[in-house]
Amino acid sequence: MRLITCAILAAAVAACSNEAPVTQPPGALAQMSANARYQVARLPSLGGTLSRGMAINDRGVVAGWSNLADGTRRATLWRDGKAFNLGKLGGPNSTVPWPGQNNRGMIVGISQTAEPDPLHEDWSCEAGGFLPASAGLICRGFVLEHGVMRALPTLGGNHGFATAVNDEGQVVGWAETRVHDPTCTGTQILQFHAVLWEPRRGVMRDLRPFPGDSASAATAINEHGQVVGISGDCDQAVGRFSARRAVLWDHGRTTRIPDLGGTSWNTPMDINDRGDVVGFSNPNEPGDAEGDFISRAFLWNRGSAKATDLHTLPGDFFSEAFAINARGQVVGVSFGGLSGARAFLFQDGVMMNLNDLVGPGFPDVLLSAQDINDAGQITGRLKDHVTGETLAFVATPTRR
Repeated sequence: MRLITCAILAAAVAACSNEAPVTQPPGALAQMSANARYQVARLPSLGGTLSRGMAINDRGVVAGWSNLADGTRRATLWRDGKAFNLGKLGGPNSTVPWPGQNNRGMIVGISQTAEPDPLHEDWSCEAGGFLPASAGLICRGFVLEHGVMRALPTLGGNHGFATAVNDEGQVVGWAETRVHDPTCTGTQILQFHAVLWEPRRGVMRDLRPFPGDSASAATAINEHGQVVGISGDCDQAVGRFSARRAVLWDHGRTTRIPDLGGTSWNTPMDINDRGDVVGFSNPNEPGDAEGDFISRAFLWNRGSAKATDLHTLPGDFFSEAFAINARGQVVGVSFGGLSGARAFLFQDGVMMNLNDLVGPGFPDVLLSAQDINDAGQITGRLKDHVTGETLAFVATPTRR
């Protein structure tokens, strides 16, 4: 547990729940042209050269991560053009790796602790690239509220991972059990299951895998308490064959979400209050049976028999959808071509390069769009054209 300085959090998180929504992003604005649909604000780092906005709530507050000058990483909150270090659980690194923020000041993520891992696993936190490598330390999901960062309990194992939180304070993610799972590969030993935590009530629920599977992980939750995630083998605790199936947990009922036909990497990333789901999925193409990452962004409208392949931007091979808002706008990343990674906005049946919507005077490259709020504000990462740094950004619509 770590107590963040009250003065910082008063301006950053806990004391902001009654303030008016942010309608225009702070910071250095890009040059605008008459046909620009968004204006972009670069968000400052904590001293390093890598940052990423991962979550933007309906008040325009951004959470994510930023590296310090020494290369370590911290969960970060941006408000009024300033970056706030949210601390850690005792280890060297922490992050908000998913859209893990609600509208009431709660933030969730992951942090290394100071406790060594007795099984020497390469857990999701580091194997997935969410945190820099440590010297075999245990990683735990955390919830931060009113300036206090608390570790979330596991299912009896060592590691945990928190991804998302709704306005009711329900947190989802995954955590290890005590079971030594024979479907695990590499250094992964213990089974893991999706979890729903209610930290204010001290409640923790095991969201069990789809029948016949051994492992599961929850990635998002909406305001109705509907949870989406993955189910499959234990594998390496990062995805691949642990994502044989995309699933929905709906108040005790577990159902399968349609995917794009592949056998691996079928991963929902977000669910809105209408029950529409976005994410990424392997199509049934060569390499899928081996677990190669050949993902396409998908959209599944609740009640539909099929998921819709959102395809890619021209010239790219892969894409991932990360978030969907109440209006059905979808954001994500398209990559794998000569142009490199590019943020996209999908709406009205069309995938658009977000870089084409900020006007020709905008000098930087928007690399990925990680989250979108109900006002249409987008956060993610960009490449600064002067310094070469990767920075977090907020893109605010100027017209709709």
